[in-house]
Amino acid sequence: MKTRLIPILALSLMAMVSTLAQADMLKPAGGMLVNSAGMTVYTFDKDVAGSGKSTCNGPCAALWPAVLAATDAKPEGDMSIVTRDDGAKQWAYKGKPVYRYASDTKSGDKMGDNFKGVWHVVKP
Repeated sequence: MKTRLIPILALSLMAMVSTLAQADMLKPAGGMLVNSAGMTVYTFDKDVAGSGKSTCNGPCAALWPAVLAATDAKPEGDMSIVTRDDGAKQWAYKGKPVYRYASDTKSGDKMGDNFKGVWHVVKP
């Protein structure tokens, strides 16, 4: 019995560490909201503020990765947390989930601003 639990516990621990490693913190910088690496954060017009959901999943999320929150993160001020379709926790600004743009390669890039008229830099 004990030998079966060890691999299960190890996998659970690895999943938790992976989630924490991917979690991000947000802060204002240069008139916009950025993650801890200084990468620009965006909202998507198709997301409904306060719905608690992200509409950007699957292929959309490959181009627009969610800004993930740690499992123990707490909402504060304009920042809240939504649960994604895969169960991951994602930061939201004024009720709208926030994302990065995969084509932004360095701190301060904002190539996704007004992309297709539906993606916008978050300006706190």
